[in-house]
Amino acid sequence: MMKHRRPMIPVVLTLAFLLAAAQAFAGNVWTESRRKPGDAPIQGAENLPDFVDLVKKVGPAIVNIETAQRGNLMSKRMRPDDPYREFFRRFFDDPNFDRKGMGTGFAVHEDGYIVTNNHVVENTDEITVRFDKDSRGYPARVIGTDEKTDIALLKIEPDKKLPVVVFGDSDAMQIGQWVIAIGNPFGLSHTVTKGIVSQKGRRDIVPSGRNGYYNFIQTDASINPGNSGGPLLNVYGEVIGINTAINAAGQGIGFAIPINMVKEVLPQLREKGKVVRSWLGVKIQQVTGDLADSFGMAKPSGALVAEVVPDGPSARAGLKNGDVIIEFDGKKIEESSDLPWFASTAGVGRQVTLKIIRGGKEQQIRVTLGAMNDDGESGTTQPQPGSAAPAEEYLGLRVKELTPAIRKSLRLDIDGGGVVVDHVQKGGAAFRAGVRPGDVIITVNDVRTGAPDQFAAQVKKAPPGGVIRLFLKRQEGSLFVAFRKE
Repeated sequence: MMKHRRPMIPVVLTLAFLLAAAQAFAGNVWTESRRKPGDAPIQGAENLPDFVDLVKKVGPAIVNIETAQRGNLMSKRMRPDDPYREFFRRFFDDPNFDRKGMGTGFAVHEDGYIVTNNHVVENTDEITVRFDKDSRGYPARVIGTDEKTDIALLKIEPDKKLPVVVFGDSDAMQIGQWVIAIGNPFGLSHTVTKGIVSQKGRRDIVPSGRNGYYNFIQTDASINPGNSGGPLLNVYGEVIGINTAINAAGQGIGFAIPINMVKEVLPQLREKGKVVRSWLGVKIQQVTGDLADSFGMAKPSGALVAEVVPDGPSARAGLKNGDVIIEFDGKKIEESSDLPWFASTAGVGRQVTLKIIRGGKEQQIRVTLGAMNDDGESGTTQPQPGSAAPAEEYLGLRVKELTPAIRKSLRLDIDGGGVVVDHVQKGGAAFRAGVRPGDVIITVNDVRTGAPDQFAAQVKKAPPGGVIRLFLKRQEGSLFVAFRKE
């Protein structure tokens, strides 16, 4: 009986398939790009920013800063005259304990000068500078610091000339322009992030509760712990700010010190180790819309003189309470917070010209600036309103005679008359303007008032809806307030 042979075609096809598959998998499982150098990018992507060349140019001048504090710091943070300081030094400070920190900086001079934040290096025993993560560490010494602007100047002794950054013009930066941050966040050396200028002139930011002269650039370029002291750069690779602070409650909200402020401070840090500030000798406040109306100004601007410090530079020059300073030596005062910075950096002994509004008219006054006290007293404190108490009468407030006993109890040194605020109606016009119980009203629309009936007479002269401007004295100082008669 003959056996039938199975056809060979399926076997041949199977072998052919396996051979083809083997040949296919003999190469890569991906498709390699055939793009040649110089080929144009995909249409629509050709205008996207590329910071490669910028980072290559600036990166070598950026440094990592490592700090160490010996001991437990307990006694170091206490005042020298604290009676418990010696106790904590003997029993709690550990000489074998190091508290380490990190930050960023950048070389500004080829001979070894490094700029960073003051808070990066303050209260430290050792400072080490590295130009990249694995490079040699240079011991650094502090040449000068300024707590009020959070700037520090360090010096290392390099064995060769250093690459340095170039300073730009922070005033020329516009909201929406690209910026790049380079730093050492969480020890991740030379991290590059990019963003835009989110806003300028942030003066109401107080990093870690540190009061100072602030005018921050806000950016959404990613800034994290360790970035402090690093540069914020424009697209030309110029430093336009020092990254300083973040908003821990938000993302994409960082702040940098404008480099133009740094330019004002660095020469003194190099020469003197500190900043010696000039002093105008006034206490000022913001010009509100109602105050501007009361002074006949077209819009709120300038700095209102709430008090002239006796025997200070402004007092000797003839400045008066109620003057509105609108220019300082040719520089316009848009916000009252502009004046302290201009006045403090102009120079001790320098004569400057103030343009003021007095009695609705512009005039100029020449002032020779004095020196600020060591305690930082600049005479530019802006008085803050106190606590509230409910009541009603005249404009939502009630006044009474300022007797010698009341004057003594309020601990106010007042020449002449005035009336004391007894109650303020919460939510009323006077309350909203900042009037509080215990305030002493000296003038109503520039007319002195020595008794409650005189105060009432002046108030009645103002038409409904008219502006009432009061000059007040309180323990914190003097201030003007203005509101409309309801």
